[in-house]
Amino acid sequence: MPEYPDVTVYLEALAPRILGQPLEGVRVRGPSLVRTADSPLRSAFGKRVVGLRRLGKRLVLVLEDDLFLVVHLMIAGRLHWKERGAPVPGRIGLAAFDYPTGTLTLTEASGHKRAQLLLLRGEEALAAQNRGGIEPMEASLADFAAALRRENHTLKRALTDPRIFSAIGNAYSDEILHAARLSPVALSHRLDDAEVERLYRATRSVLEDWTARLRAEAGEGFPEKVTAFRKEMAVHGRYREPCPDCGTPVQHIVHAENETNYCPTCQTGGKLLADRSLSRLLKEDWPRTLEELEESRAASPSRRRR
Repeated sequence: MPEYPDVTVYLEALAPRILGQPLEGVRVRGPSLVRTADSPLRSAFGKRVVGLRRLGKRLVLVLEDDLFLVVHLMIAGRLHWKERGAPVPGRIGLAAFDYPTGTLTLTEASGHKRAQLLLLRGEEALAAQNRGGIEPMEASLADFAAALRRENHTLKRALTDPRIFSAIGNAYSDEILHAARLSPVALSHRLDDAEVERLYRATRSVLEDWTARLRAEAGEGFPEKVTAFRKEMAVHGRYREPCPDCGTPVQHIVHAENETNYCPTCQTGGKLLADRSLSRLLKEDWPRTLEELEESRAASPSRRRR
């Protein structure tokens, strides 16, 4: 799912292309894309784009007459800038937004069509879409600590909860926790002041660094390589690959559609975190350390046959 760095760079790329331009029309192919009927899309046609905002992980196009076009990309939604009048792409195409300067297409490469498009009227309607999380890049250390400690959650959950922190998801939470040298299952209420400050500074550093990287990658063009998996990442998506700081194989916890990646040496004192499904199956046979894990792999018949 596009997170703070991705959405920020999307908005920066859109600014010189659509600010001040009228939205000539919207061609919708995805039947489940439009999630509001209060203000029909045609009421936005001809209205100039007078501003661009980020609302959590959503992109907000501010139009004349107090209208707000809100795009939520969800997991697999992506934006593409094309020549004016470009068709909605087949199979994965959801919509095309036409401007005098070009056409912005929205695609979703997933069988589960989750991307959303809303047209809202008025600041009050837009504010109702805010999940309430603070902006980590704008928050003071005190504000960050207060938000983190408001409820007692694992750090992974706290960072990705939009009611606590805005625009952080699965990928960058892994990177933040690795940079902070903190376990993803550590509880927020148990962090001391030094650990909270370390997490605060890691959050800002990781988001700032990756925004700069993605900005440099896009250059004057439009960001077309938006992905949650990048080879330069320290741990996210790098299961069993060496940690760039210590060389320990990166481990993971899998739960439903989410995967948490971490370095046991850098983050958990060498301990392996229990995967819910596997630990329930293996019970006392679940390896507790890297050494036990390697021993179990070496002893397995499949390993010996290789």
